[in-house]
Amino acid sequence: MITLYGIKNCDTCKKARQALEQNRIEHRFHDLRADGLAPELLQRFIDGLGWEKLLNKSSTSWRQLSPEQQADLTREKAARLMLETPTLIKRPILDTGSALHIGFKAGHYDSLNLTEATG
Repeated sequence: MITLYGIKNCDTCKKARQALEQNRIEHRFHDLRADGLAPELLQRFIDGLGWEKLLNKSSTSWRQLSPEQQADLTREKAARLMLETPTLIKRPILDTGSALHIGFKAGHYDSLNLTEATG
């Protein structure tokens, strides 16, 4: 089953959910804030996408971090920050079961042949 990870009130996540629903793509939505973020899931995201791509440095959450928190980033430090504050994760993350895709742009999901992933 396809899973879309994000945050319920995020506009980009809303657009992604709407695109999946309009195309009748069966999926489940996992709210990273309400449903939680397990360390194993975050590790899977980091392994599949890279922590640099996953960490959203243009987010409000990032700007609210202290300079010390933002400095000297490593994979481990970034993972710790994302576990503590899931809104630091760029979203949405689409998990097709065989691949992870980050972000949303109109038409992108159409190119992924998602109907085959739900079949």
